[in-house]
Amino acid sequence: MIAKQKHIAILGSTGSIGTQALEVIRSHPESFSVEVLTANGNADLLIKQAIEFKPNCVVIADEKKYKRVKDALDKYDIKVFAGNKSIEQVVQMETVDTVLTAIVGYAGLASTISAIKAKKQIALANKETLVVAGELVAALAKENGVNIYPVDSEHSAIFQCMAGEWNNPIEKIYLTASGGPFRGKDKKFLTSVKKEQALKHPNWEMGAKITIDSATLMNKGLEVIEAKWLFHLKAEQIEVIVHPQSIIHSIVQFKDGSMKAQMGLPDMRLPIQYALSFPNRLPSTFPRFDFLNFPNLTFEKPDTETFRCLSLGFEAMKKGGNAACVLNAANEVAVSAFLSEKISFLKIAEVIEKTLEKASFVKKPSYEDYVNSDSEARIIANEIMDNIMPITRIDANDAKNNIMPIT
Repeated sequence: MIAKQKHIAILGSTGSIGTQALEVIRSHPESFSVEVLTANGNADLLIKQAIEFKPNCVVIADEKKYKRVKDALDKYDIKVFAGNKSIEQVVQMETVDTVLTAIVGYAGLASTISAIKAKKQIALANKETLVVAGELVAALAKENGVNIYPVDSEHSAIFQCMAGEWNNPIEKIYLTASGGPFRGKDKKFLTSVKKEQALKHPNWEMGAKITIDSATLMNKGLEVIEAKWLFHLKAEQIEVIVHPQSIIHSIVQFKDGSMKAQMGLPDMRLPIQYALSFPNRLPSTFPRFDFLNFPNLTFEKPDTETFRCLSLGFEAMKKGGNAACVLNAANEVAVSAFLSEKISFLKIAEVIEKTLEKASFVKKPSYEDYVNSDSEARIIANEIMDNIMPITRIDANDAKNNIMPIT
């Protein structure tokens, strides 16, 4: 039986996840068609993608670039819109089946919520959606009968291991981490590292923000929070282990003690394709894993004293309320400042920790509370950076824009 073609909206199509998703769609035109493409500011690539994939409409978030996109696509009968509010609206189109949320950071929250309210299935690459407002998003998804298919390789691995096991409770999950480019390094070494070093991930090709998060281990801190909401887990059921080869993407342990692991070469196209095609597995030409090329798979305990961000992620998850929202906002501001060479690598964790200490705590936040918490945390993080080093202020809106997909 031939599966119905799925009509996909890709939010953040010019970023790392978005461009790889289009590779998957290009390889399977019988299974997928592109209905919507959106980009933050990379108008040229958005135009090129639109001409190739012929979506119903595109959105350029940067309104100053609207005319350029509109003029370029006028003869192709492709609707063009501009602004973040337009992104929230286009995901509600009746012709959209699945929304791939590939906008990085807090900026992706509103459009994801809009898609869930419109009862669209979600392929979630924007982990910050569940980090910032996991309780709210999980409740909305349940209320609207929406499935959230994880795109992060680790959460996709857990999801794949759970296939056929939905009635068997999880005892524990192990999220694997490569350790990033500074695995094994001490604080003395990290004191003087530059952004060029931090952006050289040993195994994965990702955007700048997520690559820095991997270097600080904050990426794993965010992922433990995401895992809590995706798989209905408690903090004690989630463990992080460093696995430098990035072959085992994560592990599920069941109550009888047996364990399932999902393995493969590090390639984000595989979890993207699985999220879009579920429950089917489509053929691919992705490189295949050969055991003889990896005679040793090793595992280590993460160094949470040197890489404090991972511990901060666990602490925010255990505290609950709006703590993870504050954590995420402070991290976005600090990473943006590091990429602008305004603070040092180790100061990222310091800014986040101090922001968590100073920000208001809301035990049962509403959506408005999350919005206010995000704004407050960004202000506090900037004030903390002012005390660390003069003239480090990162405008809240600039910080949000800087963490959009890097193209």
